[in-house]
Amino acid sequence: MKARIHPPTRSNLRRLAAELRRGGLVAIPTETVYGLAAHALDAKACRAIFRAKGRPANDPLIVHLLDLTHAEELAEFNDAARRVARRFWPGPLTIVLPKKPCVPGIVTSGGPTVALRAPAHPLARQLLALAKVPLAAPSANPFSYISPTTAAHVQQGLGKRIRHILDGGSCTVGVESTVLDLTHSTKPRILRPGAITAAQLEKVLKRKVATQNRSVKSKAVLLAPGMLERHYSPRTPLRLTTRPVAARQTALIFLRQPAGKQPANVYWLSQRGALEEIARNLYRVLREADAGGYRAIQLEKLPTTAGGLAAALNDRMKRAASR
Repeated sequence: MKARIHPPTRSNLRRLAAELRRGGLVAIPTETVYGLAAHALDAKACRAIFRAKGRPANDPLIVHLLDLTHAEELAEFNDAARRVARRFWPGPLTIVLPKKPCVPGIVTSGGPTVALRAPAHPLARQLLALAKVPLAAPSANPFSYISPTTAAHVQQGLGKRIRHILDGGSCTVGVESTVLDLTHSTKPRILRPGAITAAQLEKVLKRKVATQNRSVKSKAVLLAPGMLERHYSPRTPLRLTTRPVAARQTALIFLRQPAGKQPANVYWLSQRGALEEIARNLYRVLREADAGGYRAIQLEKLPTTAGGLAAALNDRMKRAASR
């Protein structure tokens, strides 16, 4: 039976919250991408996430909650972590900290740390408030495939593996959260770039924030999701290029809309090349090109001089194109 997409009515939210409390799975909208949610303190429910996604056990889950007060019930916070949480939560920032014993090992892949986030999407927050439990929620897609930014994307990928999808429209950010490791408060480092940039974090922390640029091999134990070399990938072979060039049976994806009328194999991520619009559209356009029956996809990459959100976009593009 195909997963049902539920409109965000009050009665549906109450029904889905009850489903989560009793150990069920529900795909939920966040401002970044759709997540496949389960009761984070229920090990059996969290194992069901791994089965539904085909996710390897060494790839930990992000736990979603309402606020800092709830987060401190699950992890050992330091002053630096409290400062960034107060500044950027709710929002697209995940913080990695030493976990408390109540967090099941399946959530952290057996590691001593847990990744925590307070989402900003109003429906995610309503569901958290109604469920009254923290929610583990990786992206709601088959493992390593392109992340979903609409309810229809979730249904296309996991429609035969789960029963419930909450429709919250299109995601406003479009790429996964920034993951910040604050296990050692004096050595902050970004494990996965996102909409919250290193420069923004440095203003709050008053110190340099390092970025881990090295990918992790598939069998390594991960501190946080999104660190594997290949991720967010279409099934069609993808190549990054400074300028897509016409080739037989190839989809061409440009950063900005080309001038004039274009053939059906030409796609673009933004009318004028705005980074926020590129981020919102990246996964949707990759999915459209992947469904087009092409032998290959060429994707125009961002220049290395582009700042801010470009770091997150370049990271996702590089992992999507990895062989």
